[in-house]
Amino acid sequence: MSTIAIHPTVAFSRNAAATRPAPMRLTRRGRILVGTLVALPIIVGAYFIGLGSSSAGADSVQSTVSFETVTVMPGDTLWSIAQSVAPNADAQAVIAAIEELNQLETLTVQPGQKLAIPADFSN
Repeated sequence: MSTIAIHPTVAFSRNAAATRPAPMRLTRRGRILVGTLVALPIIVGAYFIGLGSSSAGADSVQSTVSFETVTVMPGDTLWSIAQSVAPNADAQAVIAAIEELNQLETLTVQPGQKLAIPADFSN
């Protein structure tokens, strides 16, 4: 034997069809994801703009440092040059200043090499 079920019909009114569904709600994880996706391009853009402005500013600055040059003679060392250039100053400080100004990678100098002497120590 079979069973037949009768359900009452549901009547729809015009207002029921026109109602909007409830607004979508973001979970905490969803808000974090949306915030990250919005903030990421802004952060990346600011990073590259910052890098571009710092390097552009460095290129346009002109340096007006005055210094003397000394030609290294055979047998000269940075120590002997520092003592001859600034006999009353600390030789290690003079060597450090010469090394920084000339961007020397080693403390070895070659005959004929020209070294810039900082204005603080020049005669």
